[in-house]
Amino acid sequence: MSTTETPYDLETEQPKSSIEGRSPWRLAWERLRRDRVALISFVVILLIVAIAVFAPVVAAITGHGVNTQYRANGLTPDGMPKAPSGEFWFGTDDLGRDILVRIAYGARISLLVGVVATLLTVAIGVVVGLAAGYFGGIIDTILARLVDVVLSFPFLLFALALVSITGPSLKVVIIAISAFSWASVARIVRGQVLSLREREFVEAARSLGASDSRIMFVDVLPNVMAPVIVYTTLLIPTVIVVEATLSFLGLGVPAPTPTWGGMLNEAINYYQVAWWFIVFPGLALLITTLAFNLLGDGVRDAFDPGSDRLLNAQTESEKGE
Repeated sequence: MSTTETPYDLETEQPKSSIEGRSPWRLAWERLRRDRVALISFVVILLIVAIAVFAPVVAAITGHGVNTQYRANGLTPDGMPKAPSGEFWFGTDDLGRDILVRIAYGARISLLVGVVATLLTVAIGVVVGLAAGYFGGIIDTILARLVDVVLSFPFLLFALALVSITGPSLKVVIIAISAFSWASVARIVRGQVLSLREREFVEAARSLGASDSRIMFVDVLPNVMAPVIVYTTLLIPTVIVVEATLSFLGLGVPAPTPTWGGMLNEAINYYQVAWWFIVFPGLALLITTLAFNLLGDGVRDAFDPGSDRLLNAQTESEKGE
């Protein structure tokens, strides 16, 4: 008596017959929610967001203001930063300010710049990429050359010029980052649109009299969103690092507003005698960027089941069986 085994999908751990007809988005979600690293990273990101949102609560719990200088009890008799203690959990900086409170408020700047600049970057890149890939011809040539110019222009030089004209501010940081990051998104979207614009569903939409804008944003755009989402997730930590770098160089948000990059800059002259001054802001930056990168890797693997990490996981699973 012969039996027929039901084939299983290694990615979702379900019978293949049960996943037939499901959308790629549903399958990607099922793969993502089984990725423990991605889920842990997402939880860490939520905790960081909660710390940023409830920074005033952190300040209230410690009883210390974000820019208040506690020179009497926040500095040693020699005028040096105080080590972590029951009063100052993460220690103090060179002015006697609570490092824990400043890190919590600094998370607001990093996340705000990371999310806003990334969304602005992606919006510009998607529009330019859609137009270049869909229309082609002279429009594609002009936009492609514009992308090449933006990618070849030195970012730091532009940031220096912009800051020297307008002065450092949060708005300048977001504009500087967005002005140079959208070109990579445009290239990705353009390449995807070039492979889609002659597909049957696009031709069908044209034959029905749909406008170009409707075809681009209703018919084509949803089909290129997967790589855009992956790139967006991986771009956020890059933007956070860029913002920290600009603040470290004095080109970011001006003092006394706390930023992680600015705190690292302030700790340069004290790291040998006050390790906490540089370690805790550095750990905050490291953990945040690492969590976003790991989540981005998980999103990439969810949309691309043929990636190396997923294949390795499947191989290990098969060896265990």
